[in-house]
Amino acid sequence: MSRGNTRQRIQDVALELFAERGYEKTSLREIAEQLGVTKAALYYHFKTKEDLVTSLFEDMVLGPADEVIAWAKAHQPTRLETKLEILSRYSACISNATPLVRFMHENQAALRDLTIGEQMKERMLLLLGLIKDEDAALTDQVRCSSALFTMHSSLFALEGTKADPEEKRKAALEVAQELVTAAHHGSGDTPPGRETGSARHE
Repeated sequence: MSRGNTRQRIQDVALELFAERGYEKTSLREIAEQLGVTKAALYYHFKTKEDLVTSLFEDMVLGPADEVIAWAKAHQPTRLETKLEILSRYSACISNATPLVRFMHENQAALRDLTIGEQMKERMLLLLGLIKDEDAALTDQVRCSSALFTMHSSLFALEGTKADPEEKRKAALEVAQELVTAAHHGSGDTPPGRETGSARHE
């Protein structure tokens, strides 16, 4: 098995155990046992549990989010259409990291003590700044922050529904886009159809 495949297998098993037992109650020894490898083999890839969690966030959320942020900054997101496209692209980004987003919400206390928690907060603030008007009223700031929270929380809050993951993603994205549309007060915009951009194409 190649190094890359071993690394991904470690990440997958670790995320399962983190989701099942919580971050604090899961040890590297237990992850190694679940994988059927020695601790030395695990340490070859990840020296600490924090290194492992950091790699999950970097690969599954931070990297893709940075791509969305870079695209948004290049397109000067002042128009409503651009803001809705940011939401669409970010929705696609986090839909590929559902277990990790669930872990993030269920282990908020632990994440606050980890470097990765601060990095996630930084990305959320950057995204928020890109979808809200610079001089937005407090109620509009709440709408925009709620839009991001809606896309995150719906990944696990709707587990009891019969809808498939893609239907849930689209429903959450629609609500998020409605919130940002209501908060937008730019002039000269023609509101586009809701789901834009990467939801239809890369």
